[in-house]
Amino acid sequence: MPAPCHHTRPRKTVSDDALADDELADDGLPSAVVRRPDGVYFRADAQAVACQAAVNQVFLSSACFAGLDYSVFIRVLYNCGPALPQGLQNQALIRFADDVQPFPSARRELYKAVRIVHGEAEYYFEPVFLEVPDAPPQPARLDFGEFVADMWVKGIRFGIDAPAVKAVIASGKAARIVAARRLDPTPGVDAAFVEVSRDIHRSNAPREMADGRLDWHTFQNRFPQVKAHTRLLRKVPRVAGVRGYELSGIVIEPPPPRDIELSTVAGTGTVIEHQPDGEYLVAAVEGFLHVDPSSKRISIGPKIISREGVSARTTGNLQLAGEYEEFGEVQEQRTVEGGSITIHGDVFGKISSRGGTIVLHRNLVGGSAVNANGDIRMKGVASGAVLQTKNGEITVARAENCVISGTRVLVGEAVNCEIIGDDVMIKLAIGCAVAGRKIDIASAGPRKQSEMLVFALVPDTSKYDFKLAELGTQLARHEREAAQRKNEMDGLTGQTEVRNYLTLATRVRKHEVVLTPEQEQLFHKMAGAVGPTLKAVAKLSLALKAEQVRQEQVREQMALVERQKQQVMRGSRCVVRLVDGDVTVRSMVFNPDLGPLHDSAPKAIKAMLRTTGNSRPVLFSGSSGAVDWALGE
Repeated sequence: MPAPCHHTRPRKTVSDDALADDELADDGLPSAVVRRPDGVYFRADAQAVACQAAVNQVFLSSACFAGLDYSVFIRVLYNCGPALPQGLQNQALIRFADDVQPFPSARRELYKAVRIVHGEAEYYFEPVFLEVPDAPPQPARLDFGEFVADMWVKGIRFGIDAPAVKAVIASGKAARIVAARRLDPTPGVDAAFVEVSRDIHRSNAPREMADGRLDWHTFQNRFPQVKAHTRLLRKVPRVAGVRGYELSGIVIEPPPPRDIELSTVAGTGTVIEHQPDGEYLVAAVEGFLHVDPSSKRISIGPKIISREGVSARTTGNLQLAGEYEEFGEVQEQRTVEGGSITIHGDVFGKISSRGGTIVLHRNLVGGSAVNANGDIRMKGVASGAVLQTKNGEITVARAENCVISGTRVLVGEAVNCEIIGDDVMIKLAIGCAVAGRKIDIASAGPRKQSEMLVFALVPDTSKYDFKLAELGTQLARHEREAAQRKNEMDGLTGQTEVRNYLTLATRVRKHEVVLTPEQEQLFHKMAGAVGPTLKAVAKLSLALKAEQVRQEQVREQMALVERQKQQVMRGSRCVVRLVDGDVTVRSMVFNPDLGPLHDSAPKAIKAMLRTTGNSRPVLFSGSSGAVDWALGE
């Protein structure tokens, strides 16, 4: 057990107290502390170290704080304890006391030494008496503000139990209490790995849905595989502990928590990603997931190949993370979700890819093929189906009554379809509604009650026009300012005295004229006379150059905006090489900033092309001939 620590305090002379009174009278307080008639405040923008130094200066100058709010006091000095009251938060000044008052030596004598044992300061309270010259001692009462100041000077600068001390002082009775305590640091939390995907564990049970019900159409994890970009593990970062404080105010740092790295468990086919919400071990490819029992490393292997087909009996709905190749059929109401998916049989259900390529070797009937980021290749016939890719190419030999949308769409024969994309090429289109930035149709015509509609997508460039008009206004203002400065300069330099001086000064500088001593005096006198005017000319010259620089900057901005506008406009073109029956070509304005129009729901695409499309401006309407239209031509 360490020996008890007793603190003594220096005695102040009468002259010291008098000096302190003078300092208080003159409000000679440090800059971090503000004294006002309504109280004493800390400056909120002052550092904690500056506030501690300010308090130390006040206490060492034989002063203390009257009406001290100790919780606010400690919060500001050490950022510890309860948060500031609502009324003090986000304020320029933080009130913590009523006033600053002298703490004379006679009053300081009332406070005893403190005993420190194991981080606790014991203090014995008893009735006190004030020494009065030529008179018996007078009963006195301790003051909490004085107590804090005295403890500070004795080295107790943190951890005073304010409620306990105030209660003992108010009672006036003798009592020994723990007046202050050290604040031990709070240990931190070690880093850990948390599973964020159920796909890590294999299970043939029915999949449990979010509402707690069981999905009898889907096995929980029929194949031990995960999706691409699936988060497998999340690293829970270590959490630093909370620092403590000695009674002296010295910081006690907590022990650093243990850290671990995801690289110790990252195997083949996985990557570590740093996301705004944390650090994750993520599947880089789609495939089987394997955990090495010895090294605990997680790896992902090759794709799954199935020959049994996708049905309720064999696999149920599939949610895969790797490549998948199926040689059987995908039955109605069955779903296959994954990356690159190849189906050799007919598809009556739904195929959904998160990326890669969807390849359908036979027919897609009444189902759908949707790819979030990749191509779709149909080698058979699509009938009553939906084919969509947000970013990729769709190739279909023949499509009937389908909705087709993608970045690039290539169709051999399309009948009664709604088709939209950035680049659309169709050999034969009958009774379709087609929209795109670049459209090339070899032959087009109506089908019974279905019109043949073509929409050339035209980008909305209003924001660029608005910006150019705004910059043009700025340029005109700078040109007016420059012209005004030039006129003012010409007016000043056109004065006879200024012009004569500048001419003579130029000749003297070029040594074309040599001045006698008398002429030099006259020359300097001329310089003094025109000096203020020359300063004004120099100032105007700087202003003129500044306006010229601003003009050039605005012109560069206008050129950049114009290039951006032209780049956005480039590429809108519609070609129908043979019009075979009634065909209507219209323009359709879209906002490029809102994303591509082909990234819309099938119902929205139908409504856009079949219902609301009739109100668009007509570019061509006829039953024969050809169409060749380009934006700006």
